[in-house]
Parts: sequence; C-alpha cells; structure tokens
Amino acid sequence: MKPRLAITTGDPAGIGPELALKVLGDREVTDRCVPVLMGDLAVLQSVGKRLSLPLPQQVVPRTAGLAAIASLDRPAIFDFASPLETFRPGVVDRATGAASYAYVVDAIDAAMAGQVGGIVTGPIQKEAWHAAGIEFPGHTELLAQRTQADRCCMMLTSHDISCALVTVHVGLCEVAGLLSTERVLETIQLAHAAVSRQLGRPARVAVCGLNPHAGEGGMFGQREEERWIVPAIEAARSEGLAITGPLPADTAFVPAMRGQTDVYVCMYHDQGLIPLKTLAFDEAVNVTLGLPIVRTSVDHGTALDIAWQGIASDTSMKQAIQMAIRLASSSG
Repeated sequence: MKPRLAITTGDPAGIGPELALKVLGDREVTDRCVPVLMGDLAVLQSVGKRLSLPLPQQVVPRTAGLAAIASLDRPAIFDFASPLETFRPGVVDRATGAASYAYVVDAIDAAMAGQVGGIVTGPIQKEAWHAAGIEFPGHTELLAQRTQADRCCMMLTSHDISCALVTVHVGLCEVAGLLSTERVLETIQLAHAAVSRQLGRPARVAVCGLNPHAGEGGMFGQREEERWIVPAIEAARSEGLAITGPLPADTAFVPAMRGQTDVYVCMYHDQGLIPLKTLAFDEAVNVTLGLPIVRTSVDHGTALDIAWQGIASDTSMKQAIQMAIRLASSSG
C-alpha cells in the first residue's frame, strides 16, 4: 500500500507552491505515494495558472478536520483558506508566515495521529514567521516541541556527503554555550543509527572540532574540544562505533576524508551546510532524526528572488519525497 504523505507547500510568497505542483507531474512520486498538499487552494490555483501547472482534482477543506485526510487515496489539496489577500510573490509577509506555520503544525498533527505516514516540508521564510509572532526559529525546533521528542537532530544527506548538526538555528556566539558531552554524543548516536540503516552496515562517523585546527591543543577557544567533544567521541567509541575526531573543519571535508566517512557530526549550522550545499545543493535532503514521525525537507530556502517564475529546481523536493517514502515504508 502506498504511504500517504503530507507535503507542506512552504511560504506562499516563495518557490514552495510551484515545487509542490511540479512534483505531482512525476510518476515516480505519484506511483509510490499519495501526496496531500498542505496549503491554500487559491495560492496553488494562482501559481498553477501562471506556470501552466495542473492541480490535483481533489480538494479537502481544512474545516473538514484532519481525520478527512485518512481516507484520501489520490493526490489532494488540504485547503487552509488562509487570509492572504494582500500578499505578493517574492515579498516577506507576516500573513504568509502565519499560513506556512499552520501548514506545518497540521502536517505534524496528522502524522502523529497516523493519518499520514510522514511529512515533507517545503521552504519557510523565517523572517515571516518572526513577523507573525511565531517563537520557533525553524522547523526543527517546532518538530521537537510538538512531537515531544526526547532528543532529535537535523541531518542533511546526499549521495556524496551527509552532515548532522549538534546546534542548528542559533547565532555563532551562542554555539559554545549550547555544547555538552551529552548533546554531542546523542547527535553522534542518532546520525550513526540513521546512516547505518541507510547503508545496511555500521556507518563511519567523523566529528568536527569547534575551533580552528580543532583547538590546537587548547590554543584556540576555551578548550571546548577537550571539555565536551573528546569525551563524547570516547563514549561513542566505547559503544563500538567507528569514529574519528575531533577534526579541523578546514580539512575534514577534503576528498580523501570524504572517501572514508559516511556521516559528519558538525558543531554548528554553517560548519556542515557550507560543504554540503557546495557539493550537493540540488539533491540533498534534510531529515530530522529522533522524531516519532518521518520528516524530510528540501535543503534550500524560499528563493524569493525567483519565486513564481517556474525556474526553481524541484530536484531536492523530489529527493525529499523519495526519502520520506523509503522511511515511511520501512517504519510501517
């Protein structure tokens, strides 16, 4: 039986709505899952008309309740009918922020209730969330809170490189204060378990240091490597994991290291995402590890500068859906 997936269309002002419609034209998607677009019918009709993209024939109003999703067996739109009268494509708007937040919340709740087998999230505009008074800096933090996950982490993965992040959407000045041996270790454990399942063998993990040259024996930073990262690595090694580090981040991602590494554990957002997006921008998938539900996402933003122009690549969205199908099928 094909899994039913909730696909959030992301911020209406960005490229998310057109990507959601584009992937419905791919038989590799529709033959393997039942996509339910969580968004606004009026927005999807507008972008569909502009770019000559067909819409699913089945529309379920949000007022019917999430339970109505459970009986869907073909592509559909779950219509939020959000108050979006004043929004414009390519422009940050509090109304689009509120709408995209609502899409995600309902998708999470549908997955938690078992009405869908997983969720795939389109790109949000964090500035729009903030303007709408939403406290979460991104999907990851919302997912952790709403699913009451004891521990979770963000991992971006592709054929060439995978990176799991110890900290995510925080300022660089805050990173050191958020590190702990426990947090580094749980990120190692989650990443190792997830990638081992993908590969069918124990994953090889490489852990980056925080400071230049991984601290250079305490010369740089406040000995974060010795205080938190090394103890986590030693604990993981005592569990039998194949693990190296802490590695200087400026050489951790060279071809020779990538050839002997299945997943990197990175201390902060850009440490992992700069190499990953350089090597695999169009094909990488964002997976939230440690949740009681399946969640994948595109690895890019809203691209407001090209929104509603039909030139955005849907490769990452397709990859995210295919990953969600595999995870939902294996967890079912």
